[in-house]
Amino acid sequence: GWCPLSPTGAQTTQLLLEPPWTPAVLWDRVTLTCQSSGTPGATTWYKDGLLWWKEKPDQFVVTESGTYRCERPGTGLSPPVRVLKDWLVLQVPAQELLEGDTVTLRCRG
Repeated sequence: GWCPLSPTGAQTTQLLLEPPWTPAVLWDRVTLTCQSSGTPGATTWYKDGLLWWKEKPDQFVVTESGTYRCERPGTGLSPPVRVLKDWLVLQVPAQELLEGDTVTLRCRG
């Protein structure tokens, strides 16, 4: 499943993560998808706060660790998504969590 990292229905740019666990790890073959109601095909990608790709595809497989964001005209920047190279990581589902929610944690290595 694809899980947005910001509230559903908001007029914002979202980064969808597959597999839908955060923080993401490189050895999971992570796919990022930029989604918004902004102009299709006009996605700008940022890695570690710097411009990385201009007008590139809305979806790609991550090959480097770092913090990623995407931008679409009219809806702005997505929240950041971290992709780690760590050998041991504690993950939570990549979805909006509210106080009182039951959550599954994964410790993976």
